[in-house]
Amino acid sequence: MSELYSRRALFDDEHEDFRASFREFLTREVTDHIEEWDDAGDIPRKIWTKAGEPGFLGLPVPEDLGGAGVDDFRFRVAMIEESARVGATSLAAGFATHTDITLPYIIDLATPEQAKRWLPKMATGEFIGAIAMTEPGAGSDLQGIRTTARRDGDDWILNGSKTFISNGINADVVVVVARTNSAPDAGSTAFSLFAVETGTPGFSRGRRLKKVGLRAQDTAELNFDDVRLGPDALLGQEGRGLYALMSHLPLERMSIAVTACAGARAALAWTIDYVQQRKAFGKTIADFQNTQFAVAEMVTELEVTQAYVDDAITRLNRHDLSAVDAAKAKWWASEMHKRIVDRCVQLFGGYGYMLEYPIARAFADTRITTIFGGTTEIMKTIIARDVLQVR
Repeated sequence: MSELYSRRALFDDEHEDFRASFREFLTREVTDHIEEWDDAGDIPRKIWTKAGEPGFLGLPVPEDLGGAGVDDFRFRVAMIEESARVGATSLAAGFATHTDITLPYIIDLATPEQAKRWLPKMATGEFIGAIAMTEPGAGSDLQGIRTTARRDGDDWILNGSKTFISNGINADVVVVVARTNSAPDAGSTAFSLFAVETGTPGFSRGRRLKKVGLRAQDTAELNFDDVRLGPDALLGQEGRGLYALMSHLPLERMSIAVTACAGARAALAWTIDYVQQRKAFGKTIADFQNTQFAVAEMVTELEVTQAYVDDAITRLNRHDLSAVDAAKAKWWASEMHKRIVDRCVQLFGGYGYMLEYPIARAFADTRITTIFGGTTEIMKTIIARDVLQVR
């Protein structure tokens, strides 16, 4: 188990000190409540503000707006890995939606006035962020978005519905993708982004969706019924929404790839510990050659994948990771994650199917990683188009 978690060359002492701090936070505030939160289907809001106090939620937020001003994704990698180690995958998913997905849009696109309005509260956890792209009839195909925002004087009138929105129940500010140009030839310039505070009249939350996994991480339907937004709700330039989405997707997909590697590592650690203690036919499960081969294969697959993902993290920090290479990391790591967790459940036997064991909860939580952030099939399409130069 210790070898699986030995320090990697990706990190330096500053990252390891930060890791230790976040590990202490998880031990103090999270670890003993994971099953309780899963059963309740929610994570208390106070955990967000407690995470915000030491700066865990505002890493990329500029210092003058209450954040750490850290442009180094390795700190977030450490948080994701420590969360996976203790099985706090629902919490990690909520934090990732807030920090890795929503915050970058506001940091990169907001005016100074918008930034002052939202970023300090998001850094402290007082405001929880979400992004609303997916609709009942539009998932990975963003061109199928039907939510509209039309001008009314200086204001915008927003109408439509979104689904599968992570942090949707608890969100205070939602980045919404809407169609602002209905012309047939508008193409990629048809979409814009809006930052919508959830107390705005006309906004409502639909169902809290019941999921197979990540049960404590709230996922919801959102509705917009003649929501009147001032001009200060437009995030970035009108008609540049799709471009903004494309430029930010590599970070989202790397966050998922890191989550996948971290989840596979945690599952392997639990399994190695289990097979060395559990006995059958007078010897430990680890004494059987089938177990030895399975573990050897999984460790190798994880470490080979981790090497690619760590290199991609380094390139992301240099701001030269392409969308294509992020797609490679996302699909390969998430599929690897799924394979490894499934094999680990098998080695646990019947206990692997019992929710009192973290491996069983991981089995349910893992399945979504090949779907959200762009399905495996979409990732392969992106890569193939780049290699084959086809549309």
